[in-house]
Amino acid sequence: MSDSLIWYGHATIGLETSGYHVLIDPFFQDNPATDVNAATINPQYILITHGHYDHIGDCVKIAKRSNALVISNFEIINWLEKQGLTNLHAQHLGGGHQYPFGYLKLTLALHGSGLPDGSYGGNPAGFLITTNTNKKIYIAGDTGLFGDMRLIGEEGIDLAVLPIGDNFTMGPEDALRAVKLIQPKHVIPIHYNTWEVIEQNASKWAKKVEAETDAKVHVIPPGGTFNL
Repeated sequence: MSDSLIWYGHATIGLETSGYHVLIDPFFQDNPATDVNAATINPQYILITHGHYDHIGDCVKIAKRSNALVISNFEIINWLEKQGLTNLHAQHLGGGHQYPFGYLKLTLALHGSGLPDGSYGGNPAGFLITTNTNKKIYIAGDTGLFGDMRLIGEEGIDLAVLPIGDNFTMGPEDALRAVKLIQPKHVIPIHYNTWEVIEQNASKWAKKVEAETDAKVHVIPPGGTFNL
């Protein structure tokens, strides 16, 4: 059984694995990069990298409707509990936990994490997912470049999902350096072209990555799917 990744647009991702739908950073309403209605999404799990509105946006209403287990850092989980959610699991940087969909470890990310109401959102994170088919998927989250991406790469990454938009996250040049550190088999760029300030030419970036590394880049449109 293959693992499939759906890029809904911006940084919102769906992972289909072992019969489960894992939704990452659900941002549908007010997201100009997608025409998907949040009411049509029914995940069993929701993962939140950090507290910014364009990542946690539709989490509460989707979780209340679907009763999905929401997984994030301790501070965000505490905040979500105050929003009326009860099916929650807190982790923190460097910590891993086995779920039915696979093993999830929270990784470092260089970013902020303030919640929509101004509350403290703890440390931002990336996700290292080891699926039940033993595929390693690294979802970097919103982050700048950091040298310890090399350590994440030592895990043997099958797929890296990296931001390339610049301004708020890594731009194309630093994202290329990230690929060189991680050395994944496959790469998908995200977090670009949602707004003018993060406009990038992903196809041009893909050609440069493939010219300078052994990674295969998959530039998929919002709503597109990649089968690993």
